[in-house]
Amino acid sequence: MFLSVVIPTYNRLPILRQCLMALERQELVPPIERFEVVLVDDGSTDDTVAWLRENAAELPHVRLICQDHGGPAEGRNRGVEHADGDVIVFIDSDLVVLPDFLQQHARALEQRWRERGNRLCFTYGAVVNTANFENPTSEPHKLNDVSFAYFATGNVAIDREVLERAGLFDTAFRLYGWEDLELGERLRRLGVDLVRCPRAVGYHWHPALSLEQIPRLIEVERQRAKMGLVFYRKHPTRRVRFIIQYTILHRILWELLTLGGLLNERSLRPLLAWLIRRGQPGLAMELLRLPLNRIGVRALHSEARQQAI
Repeated sequence: MFLSVVIPTYNRLPILRQCLMALERQELVPPIERFEVVLVDDGSTDDTVAWLRENAAELPHVRLICQDHGGPAEGRNRGVEHADGDVIVFIDSDLVVLPDFLQQHARALEQRWRERGNRLCFTYGAVVNTANFENPTSEPHKLNDVSFAYFATGNVAIDREVLERAGLFDTAFRLYGWEDLELGERLRRLGVDLVRCPRAVGYHWHPALSLEQIPRLIEVERQRAKMGLVFYRKHPTRRVRFIIQYTILHRILWELLTLGGLLNERSLRPLLAWLIRRGQPGLAMELLRLPLNRIGVRALHSEARQQAI
C-alpha cells in the first residue's frame, strides 16, 4: 500500500514543523510499502516555504507544492492531483501524530476491504484537541474530543479511486468550513462506509483561548454561515439543515441558552478573563461557544434572507 498524506497549510509554521517531523517518524510495516507527504502551501506569508526548502534534507518524504491563496478545498485537490499513492490520507497542518498513525489507518482499511470485497470505505481516526505546544501528544482523550461527523479531513484515509469517483472538494468553499462535510455527503450517496479507527490518533494543537482571539472567532462563525449556505444549496435536505444548524430549533436553542443575547461576548468578558487567569481557558472556550453559536445561527438566517433561500 502506498499512502499519500495530503496537507494544506497556511501560516502555521511553528506547529507545522512538529506535524512534519512526526510524520517522518512513521513506522513502515506491512501493509504499508511506502508513503509520501504532499504539502500544499496555500500562499503563506510567513517563513513556511523558506523553512521547508532550508530543511528539505530532514524531510525526505515531503514534497512541497505552492499555490496562491485559494483555501483548503483547492489546496487538498491540488495535493491529490500531485499525489502518487493509491490511498490518500488527509490531515491538517496543526495535527501531530504518533509513530503508528499511518500503520493503524492502513491495517483498518485493508481489513474492511477484505470484509466488504471492495474499497468503498474510509477510516476516520481520533482527534484529541490540545493547547500543549511543547508536548501535544501527552494530552489525554476528553469527552469534547468525540466527533460525530461523517467525513472530516482532520484525520481520514480513503482509497484514491473512491475519492476521485466522488468528485474531490468543491472549490466554491473558499472561506472557513463545510467543504469536507459536503464531500462526505457525496461519499455517503455512493455507499461509502465510515470505519472508526480510534488507534490512528492525531493531536490537534490550537493556542489556549485569549480575549484577543474573540474577534477572529466571531469572524469564523460568520464565514461558516456563508459556507453553510453553499453546502445547503448543493444538498437541500433536512439532514444538512441540522448539520449547519439552519433550523428553527437551533435558533430557539441558542436564544434560550444565551438568554436572548444577554450572555454575549461582551457581557461574558469579565468571567472569561477570570477563568483564563485561573488556568481554565478550556472552560472559558466552552462558555464562549454559547454566544458564538448564536452569532453563527443568526448570521446563517441573515445570509439566507439576503440570498432569498
